[in-house]
Amino acid sequence: MSKEEAFSEHDWRRLLSSLGEDPNRPGLLETPHRVSKAWKHWTSGYEQDPVELLKVFEDGAEQYNELIVVKGIPVYSHCEHHLAPFFGTATVGYVPNGKIVGLSKLTRLVDCFAKRLQVQERLTQQVANALMDALDPKAVGVVVKCRHLCMESRGIRTPGEETITSAMLGELQPNLALRTEFLALARGS
Repeated sequence: MSKEEAFSEHDWRRLLSSLGEDPNRPGLLETPHRVSKAWKHWTSGYEQDPVELLKVFEDGAEQYNELIVVKGIPVYSHCEHHLAPFFGTATVGYVPNGKIVGLSKLTRLVDCFAKRLQVQERLTQQVANALMDALDPKAVGVVVKCRHLCMESRGIRTPGEETITSAMLGELQPNLALRTEFLALARGS
C-alpha cells in the first residue's frame, strides 16, 4: 500500500463517521484533507535517509578533540502505541575523530527519526547510532526529554511529567569525566 493510499481522505471521513460525527457538516468538510496532509508531514521521516542528511566534513576537524554539543533540539513525534503525540527536546553531542558534520544536520537527524511512529527509547538510540555510523567519532551522547500525551491525556493522566532517555556510545561509556562533562552540558550547568 502506498503512503497516499494509507492516508486517503476517504479513510479520514470514515473515521469521523465511526466516531459519531457527520463528516459533511461545515466544520468538518476540510478536515479529512487537513488531517491527511498533517499525517504525511508527521511521518515524513520514513522517506528520509539519515546517512544522506549527515554531510561529513574533514576540513576544520583535524585537530579538534573536544565535545561538540547542540542542545534544545525540538522533538515532535507520535507514540506507536496510541498514535498520541510526544514532544520535548534533545541534546546531541559527539567528540570528532577527524570528521565533523554541519551543526544543523544534528537537528535534521533528530527530526528525521522523530517523524516516524516511535518510542522515545528507540528514537534516542537511532540518533546515537546514526551519528556513530556516519562519523565514526570517539564518542556520541544523546539525551531526549519529552512529555507524552498518552500519559497526560488518558490512562494515568499526569500532566507535566517528563521522560528522559539517554544513549552514550564510544568513550562516553568508560570515561566518567567525559560523561560527566556531556551530562553537565546537556543540563545546562
